Amino acid sequence: MALNEYQTSFQGIPVSYWRGGTGFPILMLHGSGPGASSLANWRLVLEPLAERYEIFAMDLIGFGKSGRKPKQPYFDLDLWVAQCRHMLALMPGSEVGVIGQSLSGMLALRLAAGEQQITKLLTTGTMGAAFSVNDDLRRGWTLPKTREEFRRALESLVHDSAAITDDQLEWRMRSLIARGTGDYFEAMFADDRQKYVDLTILNGSELKQIRSEVVMVHGRNDKPVPADATSVPMSRAIPNADLVILSDCGHLPAVERPEALLGIARMLFG
Repeated sequence: MALNEYQTSFQGIPVSYWRGGTGFPILMLHGSGPGASSLANWRLVLEPLAERYEIFAMDLIGFGKSGRKPKQPYFDLDLWVAQCRHMLALMPGSEVGVIGQSLSGMLALRLAAGEQQITKLLTTGTMGAAFSVNDDLRRGWTLPKTREEFRRALESLVHDSAAITDDQLEWRMRSLIARGTGDYFEAMFADDRQKYVDLTILNGSELKQIRSEVVMVHGRNDKPVPADATSVPMSRAIPNADLVILSDCGHLPAVERPEALLGIARMLFG
């Protein structure tokens, strides 16, 4: 099942997204590491999901093929949430699903707290709770200056470094280098990285407002965003949340355990 690339505009900024398939509509949101985009994050699961569902896989502003903000701050949660709402308005049907990775897991949870349209939600390696920034997360929010730094940053995201292939490395590097995105990424995370972790914290009352079905998937070996500090406590606060801990898996379930993630998605989305 082929997906096609489309473009819309939000606040005068071009937004790129991939769309394909038929069935229950699902919005897919990627993480925030170097070279992150919908294709980089989800490419192993996009087509299998599009065989059952109508997929909308969007690049956040500042990432992938979407445009950039004209001025700082470039790390802008309010902008990204509003961008997601814009995309939800373009999607068919009165009920939709959302899949969010890492930072975008937090965006998806915030959306679900206020949008009745979202009835099913899947997070992977999500942020949204308080924890102390660590070296692996710092590495993921720092612009790699060499190929080896890039490889090391990506290897921090996985349990088994063999999951980072040369093709995957080249894919991410091309995405980051394109159109001067590297400089933008560096400016996005110019301050103390703890600041950005703290900005993603969702309070208990916000989590309790989520009424959709939620499945939180987290790698047991996630180093940048530890499960015990994030998905585990948040799952207790969300009324209808299930928690799945994947063994032999780091921060990227869609890369290291794609078949497991697909099985979970099919059970949730029907």
